[in-house]
Amino acid sequence: MRKIVLLGYMGCGKSTIAQNLSKITKIPFLDLDECIEKRANLSINEIFSQHGEVYFRKLEHEMFVELLNSPENVIIGLGGGTPCYANNHELLKGENVASVYLKASIDTLYNRLVYNKSKRPLIANMNEEEMREFIAKHLFDRSFYYNQAQHKVVVDGKSVEETVQDILGILA
Repeated sequence: MRKIVLLGYMGCGKSTIAQNLSKITKIPFLDLDECIEKRANLSINEIFSQHGEVYFRKLEHEMFVELLNSPENVIIGLGGGTPCYANNHELLKGENVASVYLKASIDTLYNRLVYNKSKRPLIANMNEEEMREFIAKHLFDRSFYYNQAQHKVVVDGKSVEETVQDILGILA
């Protein structure tokens, strides 16, 4: 049983890359946030507003551990903050785990997020300067956790296909 774990900041391409990787490898892709929503029968936003972040992070950790302990091979896409809480970064180094940090520059992230920011509650109401600053600060705060991944793949200037090929090269 092998777990491929993709992590990185929102907008780095975790879901898109995981879906493409899943098609090629025939390994099912599970989005951690979607698994949490199914379990709680609430959207992530509803969980945050009704129960708060601490409750969400507890659910997130439990679901992550459950997916890692499942008998199947799976590709797991983490939420952007997942590695930063509940010692989840330690789980990235587990046996039978291949963790890959999809590393993107501030410019790449900004350019990807600016077009669909209304779907991202954290940045929905920010102007350009606030958004760039927010991304830069978050990346700085989270870099220690993201860098606990076993592998790093830079996504700047690459197509989804090129990034998937980079990951396949690491997993080979």
